[in-house]
Amino acid sequence: MSGRVVIITGAAGGIGSAMMQRFDDQGDITVGLDLADGFDLTDPDQCVAAADRVMAEHGRIDVLCNNAGISAVGDVVQSTPDDWQRVFSVNVFGVANMSRAVIPHMRAGGGGAIVNTCSIVATVGLVQRAVYASSKGAIQALTKAMAADEVHHGIRVNCVSPGTVESPWVQRLVAGTPDPASTYEALRRRQPMGALVTCDTVADAVVYLAAPSTFTTGIDLLIDGGISGIRIVDAS
Repeated sequence: MSGRVVIITGAAGGIGSAMMQRFDDQGDITVGLDLADGFDLTDPDQCVAAADRVMAEHGRIDVLCNNAGISAVGDVVQSTPDDWQRVFSVNVFGVANMSRAVIPHMRAGGGGAIVNTCSIVATVGLVQRAVYASSKGAIQALTKAMAADEVHHGIRVNCVSPGTVESPWVQRLVAGTPDPASTYEALRRRQPMGALVTCDTVADAVVYLAAPSTFTTGIDLLIDGGISGIRIVDAS
């Protein structure tokens, strides 16, 4: 497993940084792409240039982690056309742009692995997440479509769906509420296992899906603390 060339988008965020560390720890060569460093994955030309640069420097691309994403708060009435365009440009079109740029190199190299960062909101309806949930539903569907298209090229495509993550974005969201302590407690209790998902836990799942020994493609790996699978009823 060591020595693979791994591209990670959104590498400067909480989950992205954890991914970078996990792949680095096992001896892989990581290439982080992030808006903080001037990389805009909504620009198809920048995505092609980034993939070509990695090929020129390293000669191959083994893993692509489409992790970059942004969110929006609001229901379908509150959400503006700009909200829809802004979120889909990054969360959906950005994934398509990077995948379009990288897949031809993977095909030429005989295979690879792609892991898309999805979300539990693609499967479970949560309040005030209309735009974000729609974008992640598209990623879930795109993951399966790409997996079907690429299986005969030796490229596995999967996605990981975290529940509420203890991330900088969630921390900012909680801090901006009238009662941050109560908001955090509500988020914690929403997950039956009683805790928010850590960035490291998500990164571990991504590393598993990217591993050459992982014999699966087209799946959505839920890291959600039990939100989608179980219901806890207090009968007291």
